[in-house]
Amino acid sequence: MKFKVLVSAPYLLPVLDQYRQILEENNCDVLVASGNERLEESDLLPLVGDVDGVICGDDKFTPRVIEAAPRLKVLSKWGTGIDSLDQQACARRGILIKNVPNAFSEPVADTVIGWILCFARRLPDQTATMRDGKWVKFSGHALNEKTLGVVGIGDTGKAVVRRANAFGMKVRGHDIRQVDRQFVTTNKLELTDLEGLLRESDYISLNCTLTPDTKWMINEASLSLMKNGAIILNAARGPLIRESDLISALESDKLGGAALDVFEEEPLSASSKLRQLPNVLLSAHNANSSPLAWSKVHEQAVLNLLDGLREAK
Repeated sequence: MKFKVLVSAPYLLPVLDQYRQILEENNCDVLVASGNERLEESDLLPLVGDVDGVICGDDKFTPRVIEAAPRLKVLSKWGTGIDSLDQQACARRGILIKNVPNAFSEPVADTVIGWILCFARRLPDQTATMRDGKWVKFSGHALNEKTLGVVGIGDTGKAVVRRANAFGMKVRGHDIRQVDRQFVTTNKLELTDLEGLLRESDYISLNCTLTPDTKWMINEASLSLMKNGAIILNAARGPLIRESDLISALESDKLGGAALDVFEEEPLSASSKLRQLPNVLLSAHNANSSPLAWSKVHEQAVLNLLDGLREAK
């Protein structure tokens, strides 16, 4: 039996030829589609009518897209987060959703700690003034003087906690799920409710999944709870933060800064105020950057697709 598969995951597309043979050996005809970061509903609708499987990135597989794909058997997510895939619509149709758990925990955690070091040691400011021909001594702080709050103690959250612990930071954590007690004890993690974490942390790292309950969890009300001068870090999902409220808190100096790899709308608009604020570090949804990790996810996403097609027969 021949299968038609759509490949749209942007990190996989440049190296897709390395995986064509295994796909073709498993009776897959490959259709390629690329977009600017992700495919929207309108992009997908003309493509999915005769597709059996998809290797996707953060493409918007809405109920309308799912219903327009009568042959669809499996969605293989390149990466971990599946919030862009309508799970209820897939369940109604019996469509398998497969992902790659713990795909990028290590590079993302490195990014979070890198951001903290940039703020603590004023590294971007020092470089900028030196390049301007100035000789300025900035006030900073050591990490062991500060408290880090980690929202979401999954694979990435745990990796952040381990790194912060190595720097001697006091670490508070919050998760709606039970957190392994041995991990908590070994890493001197103090579990607390979200309000307490926001009130008591100097740095706040968001490492949770995007759900209807977590969308805009950082908003005007939650920002008001934070310490004056606190710094928020988001390498998880953009809509965890209501950006208009974040911008107001940054402009009013309520917050000391923010570091963002993800945004409510991606790519980030060229006119976004976030691009103009001096106390904001930005990157283009790239905290997962690691060619070694990418290659492992390429392979697993392809295998997940083939396994899903076999399971669905």
